[in-house]
Formats: sequence, structure tokens, C-alpha cells
Amino acid sequence: MANRHLSRSVVLQTLFEADASGIDRASAHAILERNRDEFAPRNDDDAFMVSLLDGVMGKQHELDLVIEKAAPEWPLDRIAVLDRSVLRLGLYELLFADRASVPAKVAINEAIELAKQYSGDSSGRFVNGVLGAIYKELGEPGKEEQGKRPPRRAVRFEDMPVERHGGAVVYTRDPHGVLKLALVHDIFGHWTLSKAGLKEDESLEEGTVRALKEETGLDIVIEEQIGANEYIASSAEKGRVRKQVTYFLAQAPYQELELQTGGGLDDARWFKIGDILALNFYEDILPVVTKAVTIIASKSV
Repeated sequence: MANRHLSRSVVLQTLFEADASGIDRASAHAILERNRDEFAPRNDDDAFMVSLLDGVMGKQHELDLVIEKAAPEWPLDRIAVLDRSVLRLGLYELLFADRASVPAKVAINEAIELAKQYSGDSSGRFVNGVLGAIYKELGEPGKEEQGKRPPRRAVRFEDMPVERHGGAVVYTRDPHGVLKLALVHDIFGHWTLSKAGLKEDESLEEGTVRALKEETGLDIVIEEQIGANEYIASSAEKGRVRKQVTYFLAQAPYQELELQTGGGLDDARWFKIGDILALNFYEDILPVVTKAVTIIASKSV
């Protein structure tokens, strides 16, 4: 007997493995067969699973363009592989499935449940936000022509527009004298540093002070620059952009953090220095935090 939720789970597992391993559609069929035998041996729904797998992989380019436009602050290569696979699967059904068999709301809800089941509540909220935005933008999702986007003209790295951002590792001492760092948590499950884009007339320091105040409610005092990185993101208005982020070490009086909702963040907390090593950081953020801790430790000696 066919169980469509289970069938989608098997296809999702296959898409995840295909994306993580960089394999083609033909090889993915073998993985699908293996996953079906292992996770759904009594689920008589082969035709649906093969069709869904082929559909998502065959239209991956179009799907990715739509996702990039709907979530411009989150480049595809920084979205977790599983979340990326859920988005592609859900978006494919939202745009290309037979509406009589898979209504738009069913496509979105199934994707949300898959994200929550295999990646957690924060992933479910992220998938809901992206697919919900696309659903509203399209008006009548499911029409094949609405899901297509023309290929983007290749832009050389040096010709991409540059956006400046400022961020900071902020430290304080709580009322008991315990040294702590302020971190924010994003919807992909990572703890990271508060940062934001700078205005044209702002210096790096001025923009960072403003950004931290707006995002966390903290009044910071910048002490020194401790790092910088750069990555490529997608902007609905500008296309591919180079985001250059400069990080500072800063101090602030202790107070409860007041996270502004939106912008891909869902939590903000103070952490003891000894607790941060167990947290899940992005690879490019960990060296910045480590350097900050080293400097703070030297000041405390």
C-alpha cells in the first residue's frame, strides 16, 4: 500500500545523498532503489518515487534560481544539504505537481514536516518561510511556466557589486563577574556573530555599532579589528554580490539581549567562555571567535 509521506522521505534521503556526493541522476536511481528496500520495503509506490526524484533533479537549476530569489540572504552553498534538498523537493511539488493530486498547501506542509522530522523545528520554520513567500509571489503555484527562470548571465568575480558588513564578538561580565560572549543563532542551526550591512555614509566602526544596537539592543564599545571574510550571495535586485564582512572585538555593559526578529535569526544568548567550544559554528566564524577569546584571556591575566 502506498504511503506518500514515506515515499517523499525515501526520495528526500536519495536527494540528500546525491547532493552530498555530487552524483548524477542515473546513479541516484540505484540509491533510490537501495533506500526503498531499506526504509520502505512494503511501500508500493515506485512510480511516484522515481517520478519525483527525476523531476527534482531534472529541474534543479530552475528550482535553485527560485530559492535564491526567495532567500537572497542565504546562498545555496551555505544552506545545509538536507534543508536544501527539502526545499528543492517541496518547491518542485509546489510548482510542477498535478494540483489535483498535490494541492499547493499539501506540497508546502509536506516539506515543512520533512524538514522538522529530519532536521529540526528551526529548519521547518525556514522551509515554511521560503516556500510560503514563493507561494504568495506566484499567486497560482503549480503552473509550469511560473517556475521557470531564464539563465543568469555569468558575472566575473571582480565585476560583482560589493556590500560592506560589520560584525563583532561582544564580551561582558555578568553581575557575578563571569566573563561571557554574546552570540546569535540562525535558522540553519548555527551560532554565529551579530552583523549587518553598512550604510553608504558610515565607517566600519559606526555601522557595526549601529547594527549591533539594532539587532541585539547592545551599546557596544569597539576595541580592535580581529578578522574579515568574504562570500558570494544572491540579491533579488543586484544578482550575485560580494559580501565583505569585517569583525571587531567589542565590549558592552551586561544586559539581557533583545533579538530583533527576522533576518534569519531565531535566538540570542550570552555564553560563558568555557561553553562556546561545544557550539555549532560556521567554519569561517570559528577562527574569529577563537582569536577573540585569546585576546580576552590575555586581558584578564
